[in-house]
Amino acid sequence: MTRTGSRLRATLVLGASAMALAGCLDTGKLDWDLRAGGGDTSDAARQATAAAPTPDGNGIISYPDYQMATARRGETVASMASRLGMNPEEFARTNALRPSDPLREGEMLLLPKRVAASPQPAVIGGTAPASGGGIDITSIATTALDEAGPTPVKSSPVASKPVSGQPLTHRVARGETAFTIARTYNVSAKALADWNQLGSDMAVREGQTLIIPVATAAAPDPEPVPTAPGAGSPTPEPPSAKKPLPDEKTEATGTKPKGTPPSPDMGAEKTKPSKMAMPASGKIIRGYDAKKNQGIDIAAAAGSAVKAADAGTVTVLSADTNGKGIVIIRHAGDLLTVYVGVSGMVVKKGDKVKRGQEIGKVAPGDPAFVHFEVRNTSKQSFDPVGYLQ
Repeated sequence: MTRTGSRLRATLVLGASAMALAGCLDTGKLDWDLRAGGGDTSDAARQATAAAPTPDGNGIISYPDYQMATARRGETVASMASRLGMNPEEFARTNALRPSDPLREGEMLLLPKRVAASPQPAVIGGTAPASGGGIDITSIATTALDEAGPTPVKSSPVASKPVSGQPLTHRVARGETAFTIARTYNVSAKALADWNQLGSDMAVREGQTLIIPVATAAAPDPEPVPTAPGAGSPTPEPPSAKKPLPDEKTEATGTKPKGTPPSPDMGAEKTKPSKMAMPASGKIIRGYDAKKNQGIDIAAAAGSAVKAADAGTVTVLSADTNGKGIVIIRHAGDLLTVYVGVSGMVVKKGDKVKRGQEIGKVAPGDPAFVHFEVRNTSKQSFDPVGYLQ
């Protein structure tokens, strides 16, 4: 081929590439599985999953263990929660959003609790009704505790457990995309988009819950194809798959090596909770109750010091609807202490504090008191009296 012919061919290829990129937003024509050309298996991949579920008149898709709801045009998290009779703060936390965040029409959110199904068919393109009233915050301390977050744990994929009669769900982790999630579950990206009504950009966000399409057939297993000269060759099967490993001389489980010292009697040593300092000077006026009061209330003079019960890191600074401050400190051993009723805070998020260090003042009240909780990073509460000196 002449040099002129090579340049002409390169120009045509670049032009075709530009046209393909320009048409990528047409999701109906997009090659979702990048399998166009010889040996196309995209049809087989799409047939491997069931059709997307159809929502009811309220835009709700119901399964035995969870429900998903679709947003209407112009809705925010708060207005959608109001339409479904949900607490906006709880609804937002469940979906890693804020109550004021706007929603894309058709965006699917996980419901924190079940609602009654509607017998009416789904309304397509409906407009969100106006919502009224303020946001009802049912648990200020628990809301602030959510901001602290659990101890990071590496787990991928973040999927629900299989339950008969319902698809799996996946909570999107940082760095994941719709394509990597589809590949993880061996489903096509188009099926994942259809089941979750994703936008044309296929965008997902950290903390979003996705429904994994239900497979109706095994993924195709193509036969090996001979490679052309210069195109490379398939990876050979490792020798360990053909020949057994050589015999090893092993010892029976539980055999102690010579010279092993005797094991200590761990049963004689009981773990005791670390002692903490009182966060305020005063008497306990309300004790711990796992259902009604997941902490203790300590009466103290307004303006007196509120102190850190133990050394740790400030993870949350917040306030309730009455302006009383909330401070959460993370300690060693995956413990959290929560202080509600703090004013004039003298620490900021991320500060390292020492045991007994002042973090603020007791807020005015009738009576003035500090609510104090001890929890672990799974948000389980404990009686603080067992930790105080």
